Amino acid sequence: MLIEIRNLTKTFQKGDEIITPLRNVDLDIDEREFVSLMGPSGTGKSTLLNQIAGIDKPTSGTITVNGTEVTRLSRTRLAKWRAANVGYIFQTHNLIPVLTAYENVELPLLLLPFSRAERQRRVQIALEAVELLDRASHYPRQLSGGQEQRVGIARAIVTDPTIVVADEPTGDLDSTTSALILELLQRLNSQLGTTLLMVTHDTDAAMVAGRQLRLDDGRLIADSATRLTEKKDESRSA
Repeated sequence: MLIEIRNLTKTFQKGDEIITPLRNVDLDIDEREFVSLMGPSGTGKSTLLNQIAGIDKPTSGTITVNGTEVTRLSRTRLAKWRAANVGYIFQTHNLIPVLTAYENVELPLLLLPFSRAERQRRVQIALEAVELLDRASHYPRQLSGGQEQRVGIARAIVTDPTIVVADEPTGDLDSTTSALILELLQRLNSQLGTTLLMVTHDTDAAMVAGRQLRLDDGRLIADSATRLTEKKDESRSA
């Protein structure tokens, strides 16, 4: 099991009110899985993503990734672990406008002990994976929205991370470009074996993943499509 989450709870105070976006969440994700996570706004999807990515810490419970109990790491060790193990795909690309596509993809590698030659090799591989090696010297303003997102994906995979988390990766894209991005994510999972956890509001996007989950009032449940598939499988074996 690559990711093991047990009794994960997150609370925070907003004025006089206690908000609990996550309630006793249990979740297992295998290596090379592609999992989508749906649910209404405010149900804790991004909160769960940030807990797994080591960006935020839970109030209680544990997260273990590839044998490392992430929730026990100090802030310094957590930052180092995150740099080496997590790739993050943002909804709004988050590219630095004064850097080229190559330089944007290279950024995560600067936090790790790689030589210049190794950084170059990894950036080229990542840009080839998203079919943008010919745009390496282009700045974000010279790229389309879909190309910017593909650069963001290349940046997320360039360190060969243990997991890649994607927060609404098609939220700002038109339907045609969204389909291309989802096809790319599916290819990264099936051909490169990338373990993916994707938050989305789009049912069609969620169905691209091999497993679909849903958060409801801070609790994790399988969505109806997953339950329907399980029932079909049960009926066939009966």
